[in-house]
Amino acid sequence: MTDPTRLPADGLFVGRARASQAPHPLVVTVRGGEVIDITSRAAPTVRDLCELKDPADYLRSAKGKAIGPLADIAANSFEAKGDSKRPILLSPVDLQAVKASGVTFVVSLLERVIEEQARGSAEKADAIRADIAGLIGHDLSKLKPGSPEAMEIKAKLISRGAWSQYLEVGIGPDAEIFTKCQPMASVGFGADVGLHPVSTWNNPEPEIAMIADSSGRIVGATLGNDVNLRDVEGRSALLLGKAKDNNASAALGPFIRLFDETFSIADVKRATVRLSVEGEDGFSLDGASSMAEISRSPEELVKAAMGPHHQYPDGLALYLGTMFVPSKDRGEKGKGFTHKVGDIVTISSEKLGALVNRVRLSPDCPHWTYGASHLMRDLARADLI
Repeated sequence: MTDPTRLPADGLFVGRARASQAPHPLVVTVRGGEVIDITSRAAPTVRDLCELKDPADYLRSAKGKAIGPLADIAANSFEAKGDSKRPILLSPVDLQAVKASGVTFVVSLLERVIEEQARGSAEKADAIRADIAGLIGHDLSKLKPGSPEAMEIKAKLISRGAWSQYLEVGIGPDAEIFTKCQPMASVGFGADVGLHPVSTWNNPEPEIAMIADSSGRIVGATLGNDVNLRDVEGRSALLLGKAKDNNASAALGPFIRLFDETFSIADVKRATVRLSVEGEDGFSLDGASSMAEISRSPEELVKAAMGPHHQYPDGLALYLGTMFVPSKDRGEKGKGFTHKVGDIVTISSEKLGALVNRVRLSPDCPHWTYGASHLMRDLARADLI
């Protein structure tokens, strides 16, 4: 069976799985196409593994037991109901805070301004998009946010009445950082991803997420889907929490790739992140984001999220943002793209594999019932903490 996670042959990968032989999630790695349970007192959680002095070195030598072929476990993870007696993949993070950066690419910057001015109306988006692009152009990709050049453009836009809160975080001195979901609430490869049922205009956001320990050291990366409700956020930025944080609306995976001699922050900065959407109605959509076009570096974004001003003792998973905001019409001309229940979303990158999820309404996705308290109790019963 072909591995649907598309993991590259090289690299050190760590993640989580659920298996019937243990009440608690397993910390796992992949070796020779097999998923290996490496849960131990030294690293009972992925958070603990990331806090080690050298996570990559630990992972290389960690002892464990195979729980099954990756291809089989990934396939079972994607089944609508799944076989509860067989292992499935989970989100690769556990106790880490899950945060996200917004408006880090010019395309997403323009689309956020469009959302704001369209007030949640997809029908108005095309006309506003043309007006904004004509006013601002695409030279913003060359601007350093907060630079004198950026501030000159800000002054001109203000004088013309075209300034926006999204332009403020897009080219201003401060990055947008928000909470995507609570620790333990993200979903992994094969899981359903959720849309709040009030939304009629929404989209996936294919991104890379950085994994940092409690000191701010970036130890690896994974793929993410920062599911977004465009109409809800477009009505008011104060509705960002409702637009972004709903049951099953944060997907990460399939695994965290740890930094080592085969993978570094430089690989993240030159990565291409690809997206495909396949609908039950025959609709298809493809796109890509080039991380080379990001306006703020991954290191800058992590420092904006955590440091002397804000600590995360269990570390951090930080979505870096996307330049891909789909506008292709789905159905009636001029109404743009929106999800339909049953869509299959695949987010992939050469060195990180593929994250695949099915779209459902949030109330219909499995409810989040296993939190940090449950994890601690189960690990304690297993004498792992």
